[in-house]
Amino acid sequence: QVQLVESGGGLVQAGDSLRLSCAASGRTFSGYTMGWFRQAPGKERNFVATIMWSSGITYYADSVKGRFTISRDNAKNTVYLQMNSLKPEDTAVYYCAADRGVGLSSIPQAYNYWGQGTQVTVSS
Repeated sequence: QVQLVESGGGLVQAGDSLRLSCAASGRTFSGYTMGWFRQAPGKERNFVATIMWSSGITYYADSVKGRFTISRDNAKNTVYLQMNSLKPEDTAVYYCAADRGVGLSSIPQAYNYWGQGTQVTVSS
């Protein structure tokens, strides 16, 4: 059973940085795509970034390109989201997702495995 546990959220000011972590367990993740999505109150869940575990190929939403970096540590089975130059509009619950055979999908419904989420709040 795949388990994903996010951590690293918090309250920061605009312009600050945060690094989110997603600890993955339950199987070997070679061949999986790992994604970060976010959901603000009253809004739908939106794509942030994805990474293909084996190749390291990444894909970003336009809204975070150049500010956020997704990466993975094979030895620790952990995916990271480094978030720099944070803006108030980045405020949301951030979720880690995983699945096989989805390429670099930006569609939340393509992923079957999800973490519980971690809150990121950016004050102006």
